[in-house]
Amino acid sequence: MRIIDAVSCVCVALRLAVSAVSPARADMIVTEGVQPWHLCATCHNLDGISAMPRFPKLAGQRPLYIIKQVRDFGEGRRTNDGGQMQAIASEIGDEDLAKTARYFAGLPPPPPIASLATDGAKWRRGAALYSEGDAAANIPRCASCHEDAAPGLPQGPFLSAQHAEYLIKQLRDWRAGARANSEQMPAIAAKLSDQDIEALALFLATKSRAAVTDGQ
Repeated sequence: MRIIDAVSCVCVALRLAVSAVSPARADMIVTEGVQPWHLCATCHNLDGISAMPRFPKLAGQRPLYIIKQVRDFGEGRRTNDGGQMQAIASEIGDEDLAKTARYFAGLPPPPPIASLATDGAKWRRGAALYSEGDAAANIPRCASCHEDAAPGLPQGPFLSAQHAEYLIKQLRDWRAGARANSEQMPAIAAKLSDQDIEALALFLATKSRAAVTDGQ
């Protein structure tokens, strides 16, 4: 077991211990030295590279994007399957959230997934959609709002080196209306076929992610 995973297990155990004690004895749990991002690490890992695809990798992510998503969960603009994020987001204060976002943003970006094939037609379709879009289908290039977003323009999350399964689910949720906390993404995802979504996810999972440099 990796040290990071072991620490995450300790954090899980701490959460279970806190929830199991009565309110009168909760203050007996020693929390000195526990940072606000330790709770996030139970799913996303302390290195920000989650082991399970249902949880996004947060390492090297834009801090303002992390803050927005947590606040969207807390205020009901976004949901997830088990409801965990809504509960967590409702308990974290602005200062701790800012610290947590800076922590994950400052971690080394995750490596691309080397086990996926990058020499097929599907990968090439994903690369073209990301870098160039598809004028015939009126699909804009993804890079214009993500990794390559120009200063002053809307900046979406970094998508490179993300779990392919996570990206597929999010794009399908955008397309189906299950996720709606963006003005642009539902309309864009509505133009993507299942094959396009899978191609984008494949390409992005194998693409290197640049480090955060602008604090955004």
